Amino acid sequence: MIKLSPSVLAADFACLKDEIEKIGGADYVHIDVMDGHFVPNITFGPDIVKCIKKHTNLVLDVHLMIENPEKYVDVFLKSGADIITVHYECNMDFEYIKNAVKSAGKKLGISIKPKTDAEVLEKFLPDIDMALVMSVEPGFGGQKFMPESIDKIKKIRLMDKNIDIEVDGGIGEDNIKSVVDAGANVIVAGSSVFKADDVRKAVESLKKF
Repeated sequence: MIKLSPSVLAADFACLKDEIEKIGGADYVHIDVMDGHFVPNITFGPDIVKCIKKHTNLVLDVHLMIENPEKYVDVFLKSGADIITVHYECNMDFEYIKNAVKSAGKKLGISIKPKTDAEVLEKFLPDIDMALVMSVEPGFGGQKFMPESIDKIKKIRLMDKNIDIEVDGGIGEDNIKSVVDAGANVIVAGSSVFKADDVRKAVESLKKF
């Protein structure tokens, strides 16, 4: 069964508490942290993570789209992150990040951008809990799904039968089955959840796949 991780990047920030309550039937809350350097946008800091933690029992799935994430991993862990995902393409001290996350008893993921080959993840698989495949260029929500992501998901699943494979970008009812069939089991959905007429029903519908 899949795990659904609605992305608060698509939520109404003026009513964030209410938006979080509406996705109570999901499994995770996906929080995209952007620094304006690794990607051309700036979003949430650790205080937002801490605030969200107060209003939900869902797993906080924190995606660090930032350079040098080792400088910030500890503060995000203290703020309530349950999963920390960093990017293969960023400058980072992976050993420090791995030790910090594992010492805190939390889960670690690595993400790859659309132009990065799936094979780069192979050496990290023994040390991570999740591989995140970006199916849009990271930085902004509401983009269209890149179908070439399907092959990456299949390749990662062949490398590791048990790892969580998360896919993020342009996922909705029209394409969720294709990514699940390819081997993904954690689905990030932003606009297809928070922009729906009925957020709770959107969560239920996506969870059926």
